Amino acid sequence: MRIDKYLWCVRYYKTRTLATTACRKGHIRVNQEIVKPSREVYAQDIIELRKDQINYRLTVNDIPESRVGAKLVDIYRTDTTPKEQFEANELLKYSKDYYRKKGVGRPTKKDRRDIDDFKDDDSEE
Repeated sequence: MRIDKYLWCVRYYKTRTLATTACRKGHIRVNQEIVKPSREVYAQDIIELRKDQINYRLTVNDIPESRVGAKLVDIYRTDTTPKEQFEANELLKYSKDYYRKKGVGRPTKKDRRDIDDFKDDDSEE
């Protein structure tokens, strides 16, 4: 089975077009090699893919006939992604929640209080 079709079948990508695009951009490796979308995948191949700033690593157990349900995905692949990848993503999520882009909208009430506290600290010194 083609790598783009396999990744779509095991639900790593919502559409096959997205999987194909990821291959073309070099986000997908099979056995340490960057691959084209037409690369064939076999059992025991190790796939590494970068999606949403996480480097997933999975081992192919079997090849599905077609797209499978979410409950059946574990039959066809073994996820060996290190836990550090997910922890780093959690930290990134927290940092994104707090900060806004500079110049986007007015300061929130919390931002305003933080600014006032900062100014009060400076004036006391």
